[in-house]
Amino acid sequence: MLETIKKSVLTGVGLALRSKGEIEELAKEFAKQSKMDQTEAKQFLNECHKKYENSKEGFDKKIETAIEKILKKLDLATQSDMKLLNQRIDELMEKLSDTKKE
Repeated sequence: MLETIKKSVLTGVGLALRSKGEIEELAKEFAKQSKMDQTEAKQFLNECHKKYENSKEGFDKKIETAIEKILKKLDLATQSDMKLLNQRIDELMEKLSDTKKE
């Protein structure tokens, strides 16, 4: 029963949408109410931190993907497009500089 409750606390995007402090407080409160010993409470808190970070990374990637799709639909240049253009400009400037020296 305790495992089921722990898993339900650790699931979903809900963790990604909460602040790290809120997650920590929830974990501490849960540990206190379930009368965990200090080792179990630390382990549970570590699980919460890991799950939070994983959920946040997944959420961030989804947001990034959605923004990239929007930029493509709007036909706007992305940061990687701009980097490629800058590299090409640098190469052309270098070639132009070399031809002027000759």
